[in-house]
Amino acid sequence: MAEFSVLLVEDDLELASLVQRYLRLRGFEVFVEHRGDTAVARFCQVRPDLVVLDIGLPGLDGLQLCKELRQVFLGPIVMLTALDEEADEVLGLEVGADDYLCKPVRPRILLARIRSLLRRHTADGEAAKTIEIGALTIDSGSREVHMRGTLIELGTADFDLLLVLARNAGTVLTRDKLAGDVRGIKHDSFDRSIDLRVSRLRKKLGDDPRKPALIKSVRGVGYLLALST
Repeated sequence: MAEFSVLLVEDDLELASLVQRYLRLRGFEVFVEHRGDTAVARFCQVRPDLVVLDIGLPGLDGLQLCKELRQVFLGPIVMLTALDEEADEVLGLEVGADDYLCKPVRPRILLARIRSLLRRHTADGEAAKTIEIGALTIDSGSREVHMRGTLIELGTADFDLLLVLARNAGTVLTRDKLAGDVRGIKHDSFDRSIDLRVSRLRKKLGDDPRKPALIKSVRGVGYLLALST
């Protein structure tokens, strides 16, 4: 029996078949849907551990689909974008994607990203499960975040980013460090994904982006989580 299941939403039949075969041979249960407007119903039917979706889908584009899935799913979402379309990557992160890959997709790279996301999403880790910093409480076991007693719903990558910052509270973390811990890859100076993720996380935590009190920017270096909130 497969340990994890994946819902692949891709209208390119050849690519979908290739990815499905590749992942199945490596122990995943893979469900395929070819249209965006039927993908939410399919998701509710199969309840996968992770979703991979293309932006250019018939019926409902991948950005809107990602938005709709985020209303019912806090697990990892990987978005497939057109080659070098930075705007797609930016929008994908803004609507809740945890990671993105440019097409043409190399199954080996996709597999590595999937495994990395699932590993972080399911692992409790050996560190303390509950971290309290001022009004912020993070439970790494249940993967729940509360701010002043209010539950804050975070997707996989947002939670992972916050957890890395919290475990190093008061310490400036470089973009290289954050990219490695959150995405499992080396940071590219032209890649804005970490900055976009920080911006999205601030918004969800109610941290004023013009004068952040929680996640502070250190010009030319990276970010730190303040020791008091």
